[in-house]
Amino acid sequence: MNEFSFSSIGIISSCFKEKFGIPRQPGLVKNAFAELHLNQSFGEECVRGLDGFSHLWISFVFHKTLQQGWHSMVRPPRLGGNTKIGVFASRSPFRPNPLGLSVVELLSIEKRQSGIVLHLGACDFLDNTPVLDIKPYLPYVDALSGAKGGFANIIPEIKMKVSFCKQAQEQCDLAEKRLKKEVKNLIIETLQLDPRPSYQQHKVNSRIYAMKLYDFDLRWQYCENSTITVLGLSLNNA
Repeated sequence: MNEFSFSSIGIISSCFKEKFGIPRQPGLVKNAFAELHLNQSFGEECVRGLDGFSHLWISFVFHKTLQQGWHSMVRPPRLGGNTKIGVFASRSPFRPNPLGLSVVELLSIEKRQSGIVLHLGACDFLDNTPVLDIKPYLPYVDALSGAKGGFANIIPEIKMKVSFCKQAQEQCDLAEKRLKKEVKNLIIETLQLDPRPSYQQHKVNSRIYAMKLYDFDLRWQYCENSTITVLGLSLNNA
């Protein structure tokens, strides 16, 4: 069996600071922004002409699952978390080679003293994700109208309504001013897909859930009638 060794070409800086809560596919959360910081060895000439493309294919490493190995059978969330299928029929991060592939929007290309930065939108990347390659998205060949999507043939439905308590709304307003980002829309788009494991969905209890976004910890609770109440955004020390 052939063995290969690859080096990353850059690192992702993402609004998602931990695995829990990351959308399960790219394109689902429009306000999930990220930056791809290319290594200094890849200069301006490496991205010449890239600004003519609206979207990119990003090949990356599932760096947080490396030590957990892989499974020949997995349980996709779209099938309720109970039905098993083969790993190669899924996009599970627990793969023989932990490689990911996402198509994302290219917002802009910035030249900094530290190197080239690609600004990306509608992402599903964990912060500090190593990137192996970039390729332009070609609509005439990459968007196939007759393609079948197996068990995931349609976009996931919006499962939850999201509301903010008064304190959370005030904290959200402050975060938007501090970060100059549409924080509220990011929170709504992320939570309305219900990031809980499939076996926990449709359940209501007193548990308070949390995830890290940008520089704050987000806390929320599930209520009756498929409603989420955002309880607060507190600055973290990460």
